[in-house]
Formats: sequence, C-alpha cells, structure tokens
Amino acid sequence: MNSTKKIARIAGLLYLVNGVTGFFGIIYVPGRLIVSGNAAATTQNILASERLFRLGIVSELICAVEFIFLVWVLFRLLGGVNKTHASLMVIFGLAFVPIMCVNVLNEIAALTLVRGADFLSVLGQPQREAVAMLFLDLHRYGYIIGWIFGPWLFFFGLLVFKSGFLPRILGVLLIAACFGYLADSLTPLLLPSYANIVGRFASIALTLGEPATILWLLIRGARNQPLQAAV
Repeated sequence: MNSTKKIARIAGLLYLVNGVTGFFGIIYVPGRLIVSGNAAATTQNILASERLFRLGIVSELICAVEFIFLVWVLFRLLGGVNKTHASLMVIFGLAFVPIMCVNVLNEIAALTLVRGADFLSVLGQPQREAVAMLFLDLHRYGYIIGWIFGPWLFFFGLLVFKSGFLPRILGVLLIAACFGYLADSLTPLLLPSYANIVGRFASIALTLGEPATILWLLIRGARNQPLQAAV
C-alpha cells in the first residue's frame, strides 16, 4: 500500500462492508421485526424469524470489528495531510466501537426473554415481552447515544478537503454528515417531540455524505501519488 490510489480502494471496500453490515443489523432487521409500541407482535416476529434476528446481532459485531480496520486504513491514507486531525478522527471513530459491542447485549437479553429460558419462569409471558421491548428500546437508544461520536466524520471531512488527492466536495458532504449524526443524537434526548422532523433533514446529509465517499473510493480511488507518512 505505497500509493494513495491503492489504499483508497482498500478503504472504499472496507467502508462498503461497514455500510452493508451496519445497515443490515441496525436498520433493516429492527425495521422488519420490531413493531413500535407492540411487545406481543414484536415477540412473535422475533420468534418467527429468530435466524434473521441472530444474523442482525452478528452483523453488528462484524460492523464494529471491521470499523477498526477501516479507521486504520483511513489514517494510513490521510495521516500525512494533518496528523492532529487524523488522530482525532481515529479517537472519535474508535470510541464508537465499544458502544456497538456492548449495545448488542441488549438484543441478546431481549432474545433470551422472548425465548423464555427456564430461569425466567417466574415472569409471565406479558412481563417477559414488556421487558424484552425495553431492552430493544435501549438498543435503539444505544445508537442514539453513539452518534455523539459523529465528529469523527468532521475530521475525516477536513482531511479529505485538504488532501488534494480527493474531491473537496466529498469533504464538505462528510462534514455535513457529522452534523446530521449529532442532530440524530441530541434531538431525541433534548427535544424528543422534534426528533422525527429533525431526523428527516438529517437523513439528507447522511444519505449523501458517506455513500458518495464509498462510491468514489471504490470506483475512482484517489489521485495517484506516493503515500505520505503520518508524521
């Protein structure tokens, strides 16, 4: 990996894997199985599609572990542009990884409850379903809290903007995505009644920023030049 084009393509591939696994585990599976406000229906869905639910758990873990490699490759690619910004990108990015791993425990707890393990026989079915729904809601809030580390995209965007071998517009879109994540994190906690409308606006930045960067890195890579050392 001695040129920007080669390492950019590797970063694009890792970013794609990260996006696919993250979308599947964090958005697709909950969207298919969780019925908001209906614990009984959610329990039935999980039991009927337990393999899908378990695949979602594994997908989240893969996403978390793979993200470590992605951040390392991005540091290799952009560390020579500005070491301070690259270091902050890594710090904010890696801080999200343990949150993702611990957050999966909420799904495991919910699955244990809906399957009705023997030691849970003291709880009735409605109680188990209600507590399982609580854990699934905590799982959702785990990511809401995790988005507070969205500033990793701010520093990623700054590095892209200053790099000279990647389009500046990608840097602008990544910085916008950073503020989208912050909005998605803070609004449900501070102003929950506005969460939906703010989320719609935030989704515009989130839909443009990272997907555009992934496609560019995969298809175009970067302007070919010797890789600068992160010194």
